[in-house]
Amino acid sequence: MPGPLDGITVLDLTRLAPGPYCTMILGDLGADVIRIHNPAPPDGRRAEQAGAAPDRPLIEWRGTEADALDRNKRSLGLNLKDERARQVFYGLARDADVVVEEMRPGVVKRLGVDYETLRELNKRIVYCSVTGFGQTGPYKLLAGHDLNYIGHAGALSLIGEGSGRPVIPQNLIADYAGGGLMAAMGVLAALFERERSGEGQLVDAAMSDGVTYLLAQFISAFYGNNELPERGSSIYTGTLPQYEVYETADGKWITIGSLEPWFYANLCRTIGRDDLIAYAWERDKHPEVRDAFAAAFKAKTRDELFAWLNETDLCANRMLELDELEHDPQIQDREMILEVPGASGPVKQVGVAPKLSRTPLSVRTVAPKPGAHTDEILGAAGYTDEQIDKLREAGAVE
Repeated sequence: MPGPLDGITVLDLTRLAPGPYCTMILGDLGADVIRIHNPAPPDGRRAEQAGAAPDRPLIEWRGTEADALDRNKRSLGLNLKDERARQVFYGLARDADVVVEEMRPGVVKRLGVDYETLRELNKRIVYCSVTGFGQTGPYKLLAGHDLNYIGHAGALSLIGEGSGRPVIPQNLIADYAGGGLMAAMGVLAALFERERSGEGQLVDAAMSDGVTYLLAQFISAFYGNNELPERGSSIYTGTLPQYEVYETADGKWITIGSLEPWFYANLCRTIGRDDLIAYAWERDKHPEVRDAFAAAFKAKTRDELFAWLNETDLCANRMLELDELEHDPQIQDREMILEVPGASGPVKQVGVAPKLSRTPLSVRTVAPKPGAHTDEILGAAGYTDEQIDKLREAGAVE
């Protein structure tokens, strides 16, 4: 069944996590995403990086069929430093709907594939640039990674305990939420507006902006009361015993989120400690409450606790490891772990989050090998086999 973006063509110039995550979302929505792969060997700093071999399992996994970020995409090998390859790209851009890139500001201009150039070819093009600090401002050329962006945007100042060292989270906040997810949202908004105006536009998606956007409630609260939040002081950071993680008898963890008075009271009653109900917000009593909870939860296994606690209306759940997800009945029911046919058999993939009733999102194909669809894409664009062979021999395409 066609997805909501069926008929939309995306040219994907991205490389790292934020951009590919954005185009993965567009592909899951049904767009035809053409991943532009550079067939030229790495040079300069890229060659130096490729020569190094640190222990980076997530990087080693990229480029395989299991790489979810490249699923639902076709791969075209184009060396955009070659004028012949650029002409191929221009031909594709004339009929495309979206271009997504994540190079530093100025790089696409030097390559001749910037928004201004492509807009001359196709006024309907939606062009999304995903960068750390955006296309404007004094920091626009600064290098960075997720940690730098969450630090600059204010999020890191809220993560950790007390006045101690900030805690570095996994790179979900800037790379995926502030970057890829916000970029996809911007592209969808621009496509929707194009239906009214008939024209595309530039989507300037900065990861640092995206992170600050995620902090809307926290920042507005600061400006409302002029009180700078102390790191680790929020009720959502484990300062309350009723909103905490506890170790279980089998060395696993249970998550307790019983903030509301009725949930907290039900939790106390369930463990046979009605006397603690009055202490929900009594900070000086919280060590006693925490110890009582810890002792009760340590007496049972994680799964026993999950079943027992949820016989009552309260907020408790298991902390699952990644290898447990596919066996969880809720994950199974929501189809959040899927098997997709691959060259050597089924490949497990994360499912798609939004569930649309009439035009559902889907995972149709696994990640392709680099350049796997070059002949198919160029043939559809009008190139003959002889022309494609000549381009390949010249190193312009793969």
